[in-house]
Amino acid sequence: MKSISHHTDRPYREGDRTVLAFFVLTVLAIAAFLAFAFSITTGASNASIVDVIGSMIRGGAHDALSSRDRIIVFDIRLPRAILGFLIGGGLAVSGAVMQGLFRNPMADPGLIGVSAGSSLGAVAMIVLTGGILAPVAHVVGIFSLPIAAFIGGLATTILLYRVATRHGQTSIATMLLAGIALGSLALAATGVLIYMADDRQLRDLTFWSMGSLAGATWTKIAAVGPIIVLSMLPLPFMARGLNALTLGEAAAFHMGVALQRLKNVAIVSVAAAIGASVAVSGGIGFVGIIVPHILRMAIGPDHRFLLPASALFGGTLLMIADVVARTVVSPAELPIGIITAGVGGPFFLWMLLRQRSRLSQ
Repeated sequence: MKSISHHTDRPYREGDRTVLAFFVLTVLAIAAFLAFAFSITTGASNASIVDVIGSMIRGGAHDALSSRDRIIVFDIRLPRAILGFLIGGGLAVSGAVMQGLFRNPMADPGLIGVSAGSSLGAVAMIVLTGGILAPVAHVVGIFSLPIAAFIGGLATTILLYRVATRHGQTSIATMLLAGIALGSLALAATGVLIYMADDRQLRDLTFWSMGSLAGATWTKIAAVGPIIVLSMLPLPFMARGLNALTLGEAAAFHMGVALQRLKNVAIVSVAAAIGASVAVSGGIGFVGIIVPHILRMAIGPDHRFLLPASALFGGTLLMIADVVARTVVSPAELPIGIITAGVGGPFFLWMLLRQRSRLSQ
């Protein structure tokens, strides 16, 4: 596969943070492993990480885990941890890609309507599966929900980019306003579908709309995991192109970046990752804006390091948020979207105030 940027040099010569970036990536990898271990050993079962690893290695022979603990760990916690890492990484990387594409740290799939478009597609599939979409659901099976969410996110992303970009220049104000408008339209259509839903569908949609990993299963991982992973594969080939794009589209073009291909791959990758994530977890906001922004302050804007760091940090953050969601009000469970919104809302306000103070200087 050819690189999207043919012979671009990294435009960040001053203040090279390569060594720091490798150090941060190593720390994040260790943190992701620790968060994963914490996730699968925290809760009603007292199984330790040593017992869990031993059970995985021995495959049931001389197993230190009871049958109850095995069910809790391997059928409930392990799918949640894996799905949380995949979704958190997908959301964070999608935010980093969109911020690079629009050249603005405020860009986020949740804030500019992409998540709402994906939700519309997913809700349409849930509500209309017994009606006009029944043949589609029958043909694609377990992939029907991710595909529907992907189509909704892709359509919203393409519309957003076309509205916000004129003569090769993207207006940030237009992008935010267009995102609000498209998100509102998607939410309105979603409201109509919810009005049409029956009682069983309404119960599922209410909890799903606030974001949750409670329904994590191996089947859902099999359905959306490959989509999220495949959406990440082009990222190494996008990094240098996104670096060049920070200097402007004209400069990126003269540096040899295939701009249209970069945009197409970025849009499809973001729509696929967001669509698959929304299909199984519902609306989990602010991960895509918090994670890249923190990392950009720490290791700089070089997407060669920012994208993999976002994947690790986003996955770690969502696994920890999931542990909090299922333990803070135990035996009940908080929707994980409430936790990410509670943390992300104040952070986003801080970003706005920080940017305003810079502009006023």
